[in-house]
Amino acid sequence: MMNRLRAVLRRFDSFQQRHPWAGFPVAVGRKFNDDRAGSLGAVIAYYAFLAVFPLLLVLVVVLSVVLHGHPALQQRALGSALADFPVIGGALRTNVSGLHRSGLSLVLGLLGTLIGARGVANAAQHAFNTVWAVPYKRRPGFPWSQVRSFAAIGVIGLGVLTTTALSGIGEGFSHLSVWVQLGVRLTAFATSLVLNVALFWLGFRITTAAEVPTRALRTGAVLAAVAWQLLQAVGGYLIGHELRHASTLYGVFGLVLGLLFWLHIQAQLTLFVVEADVVRARGLWPRSLLAPPYTEADRVSFTAYAKVEERHDGVTVDVTIEGSTDGR
Repeated sequence: MMNRLRAVLRRFDSFQQRHPWAGFPVAVGRKFNDDRAGSLGAVIAYYAFLAVFPLLLVLVVVLSVVLHGHPALQQRALGSALADFPVIGGALRTNVSGLHRSGLSLVLGLLGTLIGARGVANAAQHAFNTVWAVPYKRRPGFPWSQVRSFAAIGVIGLGVLTTTALSGIGEGFSHLSVWVQLGVRLTAFATSLVLNVALFWLGFRITTAAEVPTRALRTGAVLAAVAWQLLQAVGGYLIGHELRHASTLYGVFGLVLGLLFWLHIQAQLTLFVVEADVVRARGLWPRSLLAPPYTEADRVSFTAYAKVEERHDGVTVDVTIEGSTDGR
């Protein structure tokens, strides 16, 4: 049985190495696994979760001051801010609306948001530099790494404000005809896509070491923006399915699990499209599934993984690979 299975894998391996349309996704999956991108995405999702609830607390306090005496407008603005959270957005709004609104709440919310957002930015820097195989010695050190983190926080904040504004525009035309609403929604969708591409490109540039050219990050930004838009479209089903079972088992904690699930999916998806961009930009396919022998892409990838560990200017890692196709 094992011999038959290995023979089938051999035939598939040979097939995917001869056909780029099959070899490319296999190479992306291999690199995603080699980089332990799943764990990197989990760290990003964890810090994003830490930032969400304090951010909502800040938003509630600010809206209660700015829109004092206008509860309907407060709820509409809060709903627009939660538009990126399918299904659970309504539950989040219900839970945070009853929070105590005071100066202490604002201070604690700002502090929690800063800690969580800084964690997201630091984790993103580590993840993207790992995916692009940037050696540690060529990554930004202190204090420039922290400067980049705070710049990334600014980009995240700009993205939140942009999403909120576009959601608010869509709701403002809800009283008009169906065709006008459709036109407004399509315009808002296209505008959101263009802005997301720009924000992702800027975010990737800030969180990735300078040795990676800016133009090499462009395709990844486009893929990430499109993937996020598609994820937003199917997010209602994904979160609804997850939240239904989680709520049955865990009650109110199902909301927390639903939020963690959503943030986790977003982080994993972002890293996956970045991995695809790296494979495309550096020609890292086809990869061998049953090496040796190794392909040229295998040899280049393994060499890059080893050289990531060069942590000081005086340290150079030499790599010897036995069984590569070119005999080295």
